[in-house]
Amino acid sequence: MAGIGVRLNKIYSKHTIATGIWGAGYSTVISIAPMVVVIAAVLLMQKLLGYSNLGYAARELYTCTILYIFIFGLMTASPFNAVLSKYLSDIIYYDEYESIMPCYYVGLFMNTLLSFIVGVPFCIHEYVVGGVDPYFVFLGFFGYMSLMIVFYSMLYLSICKEYKRISLFFLIGMVVTVILSLILVYFFGMDEIYAMLLSIDVGFLLIGAFEYAQIKSYFRENSGEYKRVLSYLKKYWKLVLTNFLYIFGLYVHNFVFWTTPMRTVVVKSFVCMNPYDMATCLAMFTNISATVIFISRVEMFFHDRYKKYSEAVTGGRGMDITNAKLRMFEQLSDELLNLVRVQFIITVVIFFLAMIILPQFGFGGLVMKIYPCLTAGYFILFIMYAAIIFLYYFNDFNGAVLTSLVFVLTTFVGSMISKELPALWYGLGLVLGAFAGWFMAYFRLRKMERTLDVHIFCTGNLMKRREGRMPSNRVYSRDV
Repeated sequence: MAGIGVRLNKIYSKHTIATGIWGAGYSTVISIAPMVVVIAAVLLMQKLLGYSNLGYAARELYTCTILYIFIFGLMTASPFNAVLSKYLSDIIYYDEYESIMPCYYVGLFMNTLLSFIVGVPFCIHEYVVGGVDPYFVFLGFFGYMSLMIVFYSMLYLSICKEYKRISLFFLIGMVVTVILSLILVYFFGMDEIYAMLLSIDVGFLLIGAFEYAQIKSYFRENSGEYKRVLSYLKKYWKLVLTNFLYIFGLYVHNFVFWTTPMRTVVVKSFVCMNPYDMATCLAMFTNISATVIFISRVEMFFHDRYKKYSEAVTGGRGMDITNAKLRMFEQLSDELLNLVRVQFIITVVIFFLAMIILPQFGFGGLVMKIYPCLTAGYFILFIMYAAIIFLYYFNDFNGAVLTSLVFVLTTFVGSMISKELPALWYGLGLVLGAFAGWFMAYFRLRKMERTLDVHIFCTGNLMKRREGRMPSNRVYSRDV
């Protein structure tokens, strides 16, 4: 978010209401523009190709395929991102830019391997048990792998502050997708479902190619230090676990509701609950600006306090260290409170607009009953994620793992209970899970504030650890 932070710093520096609104709008649009472009392209294709006139079974198969591509594409592209970001920040600090491409290739290999392990058995089941055309199965798998590469490569372009270019790549890819689908249907007579899925695959592949070319243009040298990246994965495995649990927690409540009698089963392979899944998507988009606002403000304000504290530790007096620590945690509290205030206003405004406008576009009934509770859950969830980011700052990886674990388990148990409640309370499991995770993160931050001196000054060893005979305890000998 470095590029967004610098830009927002210039916008907010004028301290006017208009610039405040513009800054919030800019950060939100830049962050969600790629997803909005994809959704718009999918809806436009369906409109132009007469999707509503197709058979129910074909439409359900296509819809579930797209849903699974996005959910599992994101899940398999995310587990290693936190530790790779840690590695990238370290090598950039030491100006070792030639080590970025080895990181890219190792991370891509790990994500591809994980995606194969998850995707191949499902595709085999879809073909053997579901009896789906193997060509359609291949198109779904290819789109899933392509989107995983797109999500993964976005991590590296964010280092280059190329958020606008990411949006441009998505725009080009989705324009090609829509045009290609029209050509395949009206000029080559291809089936609409196959044409849309193939066009989306080509669009994702094009976006991934653009991203890779851009990354190569920035980082032309390759140090070949692949083992160094693997050592980071081994050393910071808790970051991998934290990120996986967090991403899994975003969807675990959906998985619970996929087991209810209200679920839809397509070709004995795809399972979904359309009203709950749609309400989840709406609730997530209602609160998505929280992450952008928080990260950009941390970059502009908290990071400076953190840097001054680090400088005081390495070369300051005891009084300087104490004062810097107090100011740093005061800023931490201010950022969390400010995020709650700003995001609450944004969420309330978007929520009321959604309740008024969405029913006019066919969103009503069960979807709008589930939506309010899930909106509250995602509001708390993104506040919890902000606290996890602060735990990363202080290297409290145990606290980050505990926070994600408590979040996932509470969300799962709460969703198992809430699925038996009236529809209005279906999202209660996510609310309880996010609140429990936030409470754990807050407890760890308070503990870190009390014990930061111990954490900073009492870790490490004066002598290198090794196996062998214990050295003598005599430290000084006076010559006689």
